[in-house]
Amino acid sequence: MTGGPMDLSATALTSAIRRRDISAREALEAHFARIDAVNARINAVVTQDRDGAQRLAAAADELTASGALLPPLHGLPMTHKDTNNTKGMRTTQGSVIFKDHVPTFDDLVIGRLKTAGVVTTGKTNVPEFAAGSHTFNEIFGTTTNPYDTTVSAGGSSGGAAAAIASRIQPLSDGSDMGGSLRIPASFCNIVGFRPSVGVLPMAPTRNAWAWLGRTGLMARDVEDIALGMSAVAGAHPEVPYPYPLGSKRFSDPLQRDLTGLRIGWSPDFGLGVPVEKEVRRVLESQLQVFVELGATVEEAAPDLRDADQVFGTTRAFDFLLAYGILLEKHGDVIKPEVRWNVEQGKALTGRDLVDAALARTRLAGRVAGFFKRFDVFVTPAAQVLPFDATLRYPTSVEGIECETYLDWMRSACLISATGLPAVSVPAGFSTTGLPVGLQLTMPHGMDVDLLQVAYGFEKATGYAKQAPTL
Repeated sequence: MTGGPMDLSATALTSAIRRRDISAREALEAHFARIDAVNARINAVVTQDRDGAQRLAAAADELTASGALLPPLHGLPMTHKDTNNTKGMRTTQGSVIFKDHVPTFDDLVIGRLKTAGVVTTGKTNVPEFAAGSHTFNEIFGTTTNPYDTTVSAGGSSGGAAAAIASRIQPLSDGSDMGGSLRIPASFCNIVGFRPSVGVLPMAPTRNAWAWLGRTGLMARDVEDIALGMSAVAGAHPEVPYPYPLGSKRFSDPLQRDLTGLRIGWSPDFGLGVPVEKEVRRVLESQLQVFVELGATVEEAAPDLRDADQVFGTTRAFDFLLAYGILLEKHGDVIKPEVRWNVEQGKALTGRDLVDAALARTRLAGRVAGFFKRFDVFVTPAAQVLPFDATLRYPTSVEGIECETYLDWMRSACLISATGLPAVSVPAGFSTTGLPVGLQLTMPHGMDVDLLQVAYGFEKATGYAKQAPTL
């Protein structure tokens, strides 16, 4: 650990800036000093605008001195995920097609973070078009894990996760279709939160009715997730999904009595999903924590037999819509995993779409039935420990071969198919010192309740406080 401002949580750091215990410029200096100290080893931050950030920090300090009402994330230095468009700052999507692309607008989450007071400093690394949960691309190379720089940081928000874990910053934006917030959070010993649909809209978008992918946040602790969500959540007129809860709800107290909470735990999602023995060992050793907090834990899972079909068909459709034209123009330079997913979309028939709609309806009914008996569904966030960073992806899990690049991510994809909010929270370490995350899921709209349960577990365990030794 550095022992400086970047060891503070976002909540503590912004409070210190408000009290004038530290200036925004001093916080920014510590942020860049940490990038200089560790980024060469992890390759998390791939674009920087130091001059622009210094101007923003100076303006933040002027606002502090003015006595004006300060926004919730006032003066907080932050790099952003390189798939989220940032006005005037290079945004590559991890693709050589966009290696020099500079957007003229901010994506919704970036605009809201700026309005909330963050000092934008740069961008963090992603896999090409955020496809796959290992962060590497042809422009910037591979992001590695602060806890062991020979292994993966996960993805697609891998650069953000590595930056947070290595104390470059305490909070970041991210996104998640098949685990892009939850898997890197699990790999890097931080919290990754995928909210309910509509809570943090994805805008602008070509498909206003898209529901599988989500924008969310990552942080070292649950309190910072709640702070960030209180600043960026809220409906948007371009996104027609109903907004299930008010943004002020994220300011509710996180402390909650978990007595009587009914937890359904499943190591294999009730489908025989392969999970590495060490991951399972670590997580099963943590179930007693919930019991000590007053909850009941029973091995149980909703009937997820339709989830693979729902996820696979919806993802293929979304990839065709998002990248089909790009593939026609630039297919020779787009990575094979993206090409495969787009081709899956091209092959969809009307019957496939009908079957997926019926499967999604069945899945929703079965999941709703599960939550009549249980309050929380608890599972592994990732099926594997952080793996060799030179690989494209694991080709087998516990001796079971992966047929596609998504198979080792089913722990996240199955939950994505349900559409429910989910969070990955630090849950311990392997015998070799690699982080393991626990995934918690609750019904739609119960995002704050979900964070409260995660907060209770976090406070009882304290794993998130164990920093890497870069």
